[in-house]
Formats: sequence, C-alpha cells, structure tokens
Amino acid sequence: MSQTENGPGQSASLEEIQRNWHDLVLRVEQLETGCAGLELENKALRQLLERVIEHRKKSHGELVTILTTLVSKLPINDLGVVVARLVEHSNLVNEISAALVGGRSDDAVLQPALLKSLDKTRRDLTAAIKPLVEELLQLEAPFEAGLLQGLIAQPESFFAPTVARANRCFVKGQVPRDRIVREFGDAALFFFKDLTTDVKHNPRPKPEEIVLAFVGDFEAQLAQNPGVIAKPAELLELHRKVGQSRAATSAARAQKNAFLKLSFVLELLHYYENQSTESPDVIFAQRLPPLIEQLVITGDDKLDEKLIQLAESLLAHIIGPDHRQAVINNVGKAGGLAKTLRFVLTFRTDRVTDPVPVAIEFVKHLVPADKVPSPAALATVFRLIPAAQHRRIVEVITASERLRKNDAEALGRAVAKELGLPDQPVAAGVSPEREQQLVWDRIKELIVSRASPAEITAVIRTRLHAKYDADEVKISWLTLAESDPMTLVRVFCLLPYLPDGQTDPVARAVLEAYANRLTHEKYAATYLKVVGALKNLYKVKSDSPALVNFVTLVKWVDADSAAKLASDIGMPLP
Repeated sequence: MSQTENGPGQSASLEEIQRNWHDLVLRVEQLETGCAGLELENKALRQLLERVIEHRKKSHGELVTILTTLVSKLPINDLGVVVARLVEHSNLVNEISAALVGGRSDDAVLQPALLKSLDKTRRDLTAAIKPLVEELLQLEAPFEAGLLQGLIAQPESFFAPTVARANRCFVKGQVPRDRIVREFGDAALFFFKDLTTDVKHNPRPKPEEIVLAFVGDFEAQLAQNPGVIAKPAELLELHRKVGQSRAATSAARAQKNAFLKLSFVLELLHYYENQSTESPDVIFAQRLPPLIEQLVITGDDKLDEKLIQLAESLLAHIIGPDHRQAVINNVGKAGGLAKTLRFVLTFRTDRVTDPVPVAIEFVKHLVPADKVPSPAALATVFRLIPAAQHRRIVEVITASERLRKNDAEALGRAVAKELGLPDQPVAAGVSPEREQQLVWDRIKELIVSRASPAEITAVIRTRLHAKYDADEVKISWLTLAESDPMTLVRVFCLLPYLPDGQTDPVARAVLEAYANRLTHEKYAATYLKVVGALKNLYKVKSDSPALVNFVTLVKWVDADSAAKLASDIGMPLP
C-alpha cells in the first residue's frame, strides 16, 4: 500500500525560531494592548448606556406623572382605564430597561405587544385556511380540488386571475371555459353557452377569460348525445354540483358560508402580510364589510344569533379596534336588515361608551314615522344586544319624536314587557339639549370613523329636517369645520340633492350660511385649510368634479364668496 501524499509538515529549525522570536513577541504585545483598549472602551460604552437608560427611565416616569395629572380631568368612567394603561406601560418600560442593562436583549419582553399580536394573528389566520378548504371539499363545492388545496401552501394565489375567476364562477353558477376544455375536451363545449363573447362589445376575448353556463336542457342533451364526450358521468356530476350550489337549500348555504369565511381569512391575511402597500380603507371599508353582510343576511326577515356570533369570531381576528369598528360601520349601507345588523354589532362591541346616540339612530331605523311597529318584532331584535342596554333603548323609544307621545310611551312599556324588564316607570327620556348634543356627537363619530360622505350628509340632512333653526345650522357648520377639509367639501356638494334627485328645500339657506362663515375672518383657519386642499386638487386634476361642483355651489349661494375662493385657488370662476 502506497504512502499518503500528505505527510507531517516540516518542523522549523532552531535558527528560524530564534530569528522570528522577536517579531512574534512584538505581535503578542500589540494584541494584548489592543485587547486592553477594547475592554476599556466597552466599559466606557456600558457606563454610557446605563446612564442613557437611567435618564430614559427618569424622564419616562416624569412623563407618566404629567399624563396622569392630565387624564385626572377626564370623566370618572374613563379615568380608571387610562391610569391603568399608563401604569402598565410604565412597568413595561422599566422591565425593558432592566433587561437592556442586564444584557438580555433577546428576551421576549423586548418584543412590542403589537408585533406579538400581529404574529399570533398571522399564525391563526394561516392555520384557519386548511379546515375551511377541507370543509368546502366535503360540501362538494364546484371548485377544482387542486385549486382549493393550492391555497393551503400559497394563500396569495387566492388573488391570482385563475382563482379570482373561479370564485366569480362559483358565486354566479358558471364554469371557466379552460377547465371544461382541460377536463372534457373541446367536444364538451356543445353542452354550454358562452357568457363572455359578445359580437358588439367583446368579440374576441382571451380563451382563459371566457366563462360558460350549462344549457337549459343539459340532461336531455346529454342523454341524446351520449358519445360526444368520453366522461359523461363526470360532466353530469359537475352539473349537479353547480346546481346544488345555486339552490336555496341548507347545503348551498353551508357552501356559501364556508366560501365567505375563507375569503375573509385570506383577505385579512393578505393585508397583514402587505401592510406597507395595502390601504386599510380598501380592506376594512370596502372588502370585508360585504363578506360580513352576506354571511349573516340569509334572505330571511330576521337575524340569526348563531350567524352573528360567527361574524364576531371573524371580526375578532382584526387586531386594531378602530379597524374592527370601521368594518362594522360600513355594513348595511343599503339599509334594511343589513343596517339593523350594523347597530346590533355596534352594541355587542365594547367600544360603546355612551349608547344613547347609537340608540337614538337605532330606534329611528326600526320605528317608522307612519305606523307603530309591533312590540314583539322590536323585542326580537333587541334580544340580540346585551341586556344591560335594554333599559336605555326603551327610554329612547319612549322619548322618540317619530311617534305621538302617547303612542311612544305605550310602545316603550310594551317593549319593556316583552323584554322582561322590571315593572317600573320608564324614564322620561333625554332632554332636547341632550339629544342635540348626542346626535351631533354621533355625526362626529361618523366623521372620525371615515364613514362615506353620502352617509354623513344623510344624517346631517335628517337632523336639519327634524329641527331646522339657526342654532342647528351653526352646530352643523362647526362640526364640519372640525373635520378634514375634503370631507367638508364633499358634504357641501352632496347636501343640496335628495336621494330622488330633487333639490333639498332647505339646502340653499344652509349652503349660504356655510359660504358666509367659510369666508368670514372668524374662520380663517378653516378657510386656509379648505383653500390649501383645493389648490392641491386643482394642480392634480383641474376638472375634478368635487372642485368644480364646490365652487359652482358657492357661486349659486354667494357670488362674492365664490369669486374670492376661485381667486385664492388660482382657477377661473365656473
């Protein structure tokens, strides 16, 4: 056996060691000197860090003391909660400072609570996808199995064109053309009608965009032409699944609920994974509210508490309470039972500190002005909200101006009896001054929660019609002046027009008062904000409808104010 090529290295000679010894000693001394210098520098940095942390603790303690003094002026109901949060935050800062001084920089306490909650929510949403996909498969929804199972590994594929088209087909009872061709061949197109190709509007669509629907007499056509396709049994099964998903049965409703839950989870997970690029207004004001509304509203004339609890379990995944409330506030824009759901969800949250304004709007929604509703029907709705709010709602019913006084009192007593409230005199309700304050506080809440300008305008118009005087007009102006300038502009533009297209009879007087106040020196700060916002809008889009309509309406009520406004904006007067 041959020797290995890598033998032991050649040892240095005594002369070579003696020649290099002085260089080796010098290098070791230099390293020791450098190490000593680093130790001194580390000690100095540690002393500086401890000094900074100690100064931070002291300054934070002083800040907590100042804030505690300030919040002591708040109402007694809010004081305890705010002080408890300040104390909790102060303790957390002390713990983090101690961890930094002790060198435990990797402790879990150093992770902000928001990031902990975000990570947990992401894990929960990701874990919820697989059970929902399996539920859809077990319910025999007319989806491709591979398409649904791909969402488990890649949730973002839910927003791919293929999956988005499959989702639309599920909702409308249709099937994608490419799926039929792939599974059954071109010959199977004989049993479908093309819903995408249109001679005039869309003569040459892309093949992957075409959707199909089964012909009306599909089963008869398939029986008459059994040899057209190779797998007639599978096509017949697909027809059965599509028909089952569109039927008014409990199985179809279960499929729809599973699909809505899966859509909610994937939409919310997509937002939390892409918060830097996704707008919260889009997801929480436009995408999620319709899912909640469709989940709970089943076509019946009453709400189901089990479905409401299901909606609440989905809303619980939303981290921010403001975002959660934004979803609730945007439910029921079309009115009806969906609007009732919005009030019920609002009362069932812990965000209602003063329920009277919400109760006033709730009663106005449920109690028509032309007839007295059934106490049993009202009690059925009120049982969906916490029992602690029942007495307050009965008081609002008794003081309602939508009915005659005797009818309102009788209805309040009947509803109290239906709810099983103690037999005691119902409070006389709220005073006109208190009701005025509550109504405008409710409008301010709508503005803060970013409700649509149309909704804000409708509430303001309703109030001005219910009680029109100079004081109400002034309060409405002050409320809008405190909002952002574009909200003021959009409400100003919408106020003259009633839902039926007619002009509001009180609009001209109200807008004239607004225009005079806007250009008055007393409200110069509001005027500067509005002009600044309109200047920016004019630079971006000079023919913006909001800009042109606003200046035109100001000109309609006050030509001088319109001329001043157009001049300051730098635009020609319409």
